[in-house]
Amino acid sequence: MSNSNPIPVVVNGAAGKMGREVIKAVSVAQDITLIGAIDTNPKYLGQDAGEVAGCEPVEIPILNDLQANLVLATQEKTQGVMVDFTHPDSIYDNIRTAIAYGVRPVVGTTGLSPDQIKDLSEFAEKASTGCLIIPNFSIGMALLQQAAVQASQYFDHVEIIELHHNQKADAPSGTAIQTAQRMAGAGKTYNPAMVEETEKLKGARGSIAEDNIRIHSVRLPGLIAHQEVIFGAPGQIYTLRHDTSDRSCYMPGVLLAIRKVTQLKGLLYGLEKIL
Repeated sequence: MSNSNPIPVVVNGAAGKMGREVIKAVSVAQDITLIGAIDTNPKYLGQDAGEVAGCEPVEIPILNDLQANLVLATQEKTQGVMVDFTHPDSIYDNIRTAIAYGVRPVVGTTGLSPDQIKDLSEFAEKASTGCLIIPNFSIGMALLQQAAVQASQYFDHVEIIELHHNQKADAPSGTAIQTAQRMAGAGKTYNPAMVEETEKLKGARGSIAEDNIRIHSVRLPGLIAHQEVIFGAPGQIYTLRHDTSDRSCYMPGVLLAIRKVTQLKGLLYGLEKIL
């Protein structure tokens, strides 16, 4: 893509932990330009998005006006992109609003229901507007999920443990749900019962996803994002684990998504769809 027509990007959730990383990554990308920064936290309104992110000033103030920023994106020569890392309660409306304006959403916020994703997919297709919903932008997590799908052909017992910081609003994580979905549909039901289980405390055995795959969620300060997929069989345990030590690991995936979404005419779910 020519540097004379960089992809204009609006970052929604610009003052959050992930939003700040996106600001830093976009500010140094040669083929992408930041044109808007949105956040609801009054502490940061009016401040330079780059300074809030901890990088050089970008001369873009943080505002609490999504629609105004989307209108600005529609006035660019190249179709704009909205990168959204906000809250599960607002993400559905944010995506629909962006698509209505012809701005392509790249979404890392999780918590959408299957019905909501189906509705957004139909809306994006009717509008011929690209949309990417990606529960986890890490290349390493995409590789873990591929390995889990392969291993699921040989193991009948599997459980997922996902661990996140205690400011994460939804549980289980979208990544864990997606991992279970990718392993499901193999023509079998996992974890066939060996005994009649009794939970002395409700939820002790975790939640049950598709095909009887159990997911356990941990929320603690000090964690960022971590996931284990544990397979068991007589005489052996096979564990796949991915650990995040810095949120910058997601940025290659975010930048890839920004570039790819401009080529789409509908909604895709998952980083593996664009690798």
